Amino acid sequence: VARLFDTADKAGTLALVVFNASARTRGPIAELDAEAVKQALLVGAYGGFLVGQQAARRLLVRGSGSILFTGATASVKGFPGSAGFAMPKFGLRGLAQSMARELAPQNIHVAHFIIDGQIAPPGQAADPDLQDRRLSPDAIAEAYLAVHRQHRSAWSSELELRPWVETF
Repeated sequence: VARLFDTADKAGTLALVVFNASARTRGPIAELDAEAVKQALLVGAYGGFLVGQQAARRLLVRGSGSILFTGATASVKGFPGSAGFAMPKFGLRGLAQSMARELAPQNIHVAHFIIDGQIAPPGQAADPDLQDRRLSPDAIAEAYLAVHRQHRSAWSSELELRPWVETF
């Protein structure tokens, strides 16, 4: 992660970072593979920490910018058979909340996105039978950019995105 940011530094000044990495393991708690759960935690929560830390170091020097974390419904409620997914998502949400409170006074906007629903594969023609039943990748990107562009007097700290047919 540090090398990635060092490489990005050579390309220009950082203003926006989006963390979207995730690993998922599912199954009954008594049967979950401990190593798979550990890997999910490393990717989803610890990976978010590493990216958030590197981004914060650069944005603090810049004096502004945004760090946006991608969560899921599992960030706010666990479901049967999803402990291996809920743990890293809960951790990532806690990280985002902590960083938001710490970095907002330094003009750095940190927000957490709850993506609830299936995301349509990019580049595929829309299936008329599934119209608006999947999240549009372009619409998600527009929401991230809109949060990045918010005036600091009205920053969002968390945003839920879901298709209209998704149950809550």
